[in-house]
Amino acid sequence: QVQLVESGGGLVQAGDSLRLSCVASGRALSNYGMGWFRQPPGKEREFVAASSWSGATTYYADSVKGRFIVSRDNDKNTVYLQMNSLVPEDTAIYYCAATALGRAAMRQADYHYWGRGTQVTVSS
Repeated sequence: QVQLVESGGGLVQAGDSLRLSCVASGRALSNYGMGWFRQPPGKEREFVAASSWSGATTYYADSVKGRFIVSRDNDKNTVYLQMNSLVPEDTAIYYCAATALGRAAMRQADYHYWGRGTQVTVSS
């Protein structure tokens, strides 16, 4: 079992930056591909970013490409999502997830473990 806890969310203004963290416990994070997903108010949860177990491969949703960066520190069992140039459309609950497949994956169905999420609100 892998337990995931997100942190770093909050209320910011458009143009600001935030860094989300996801700390894993129970297993070594180096065995898992990691993903970030978000659920905007009244919408379905959607893919944001993903990292392979080593961090060598990353994927991003088109809506965040060039603004968000996913990174990881396997020694700290932590994955990060650096979010820059935030816009109100980024407002959502952000979730991290782990996949035993080890690769970067964009499909929610590929993930085995999920955190409870952290709220990010961007005001205009």
